[in-house]
Amino acid sequence: MRNTPRIWQLVDAKRDEMIALADRVWETPEPLYTEHRSAAAHVEALEQQGFRVETGVAGIPTAIMAEAGEGGPVIAILGEYDALPGLSQQAGLAEPKPVEGQNGAGHGCGHNLLGAGALFAATAVKDWLAERGIQGRVRYYGCPAEEGGAGKTFMVRAGLFDDADIAITWHPDSFAGVAPAIALANTRVDFTFTGRASHAAAAPELGRSALDAVELMNVGVNYMREHMNSEARVHYAILDAGGIAPNVVQPRAKVRYAIRNTDVAGMRALFERVRKIAEGAALMTETTLSVKVVSAFSNLVGNRPLEEAMQAEFDRLGPPEFDEADRAYAATIRGTLDQGDIRAAFRSAGLPFDPSMDLCDTIVPLDAPRKPAVGSTDVGDVSWVVPTVQAHGATCATGTPFHSWQLTAQGQSPHAHKGMIHAAKVMAATATAALENPEIIARAKADLARRLEGQRYESPIPSEIPPPLDMAKG
Repeated sequence: MRNTPRIWQLVDAKRDEMIALADRVWETPEPLYTEHRSAAAHVEALEQQGFRVETGVAGIPTAIMAEAGEGGPVIAILGEYDALPGLSQQAGLAEPKPVEGQNGAGHGCGHNLLGAGALFAATAVKDWLAERGIQGRVRYYGCPAEEGGAGKTFMVRAGLFDDADIAITWHPDSFAGVAPAIALANTRVDFTFTGRASHAAAAPELGRSALDAVELMNVGVNYMREHMNSEARVHYAILDAGGIAPNVVQPRAKVRYAIRNTDVAGMRALFERVRKIAEGAALMTETTLSVKVVSAFSNLVGNRPLEEAMQAEFDRLGPPEFDEADRAYAATIRGTLDQGDIRAAFRSAGLPFDPSMDLCDTIVPLDAPRKPAVGSTDVGDVSWVVPTVQAHGATCATGTPFHSWQLTAQGQSPHAHKGMIHAAKVMAATATAALENPEIIARAKADLARRLEGQRYESPIPSEIPPPLDMAKG
């Protein structure tokens, strides 16, 4: 019979409440910085569980910090609840079908599960501390706007993590295991060009086209791609093309760039190169240029002692226990996926491709030969100031790509709930292991200091830039 540590029992005791919160947030998806109903649901749950709750922290109305316990080490557990625009999808289907009357958003990255699982992992740790009479505090951070809005970066900049000893979080995934500590530094920057309107046929010589400037900038950046390191990424979206009338020279245009590199220093250097190209485009078109940093993430800093501690909890717990109904639905989802997506998921996990594995039936080894998908996350900023570890929870059919209708469709499924509860047990057990063994915390802090090599955290967002609460509007 499987050994059942008390912390697992405490997570299981909150199973129904955890599922109810995850489903409630799934049903009211809200994109970055507009997560008012989702944040309110988390505040309600935290208050019911007996946490001391602060709202509106770091100047963000939808950001939360809640604490329980007294004295001792501070264990930070991070949750998210923002959705993605354009990913509305009815639950439980294996075909794309948006929800009628919804705002067009959907939980295509599983953050409804992420927030609920993290919150009730923190609740289990709170209850464990009370039962044991141990000095220590567990702190739940409700973090908005991870999907490009850098909510945690603003929270770190505000000093909200300065007294935390370790930080624990997770993310929904195809497979269960410790998440590889690889994420690029990233900044999102708006370049706005202002020119002069004129009649495009009667007086074209009087016009100075801001749209021309945007197009020239984009061409210049595309030529730059062959002269940047292979790990870097640069992408753009035109937010304002200057109107819909081709017979008017466009007097204003705006383009948003996402600029990524392996670390903050490299990202800043690449940003300066992109800025110079923008200045050149303005010079060529006789327009003026304004540049505004909207958000930014630091690269993720790993922590081997915490990763080993979390891996031990994964190995003790074993893989999630899915049933035949779970596997049958997952198989229908996989039938809608590209084989390239499925194979890429196995490569990212460092596992041999198994076409019969519809749902995860293993724990990924800590040192599996992974080829991680490279993205960015504002967890990176937390990892610079406090030792941080992140789990992957198996909540979807193997190969399901993030930011897809297929992932949204699985957001209320029994297998997603089981993967969320499984991840909550791992996070809670990792936290209690650190509370019982202070040496884990000491080694984690020493490992972070070694990796930083004397570097001090400097926010990638300038101090004068406030949280972009209107970012969802573009």
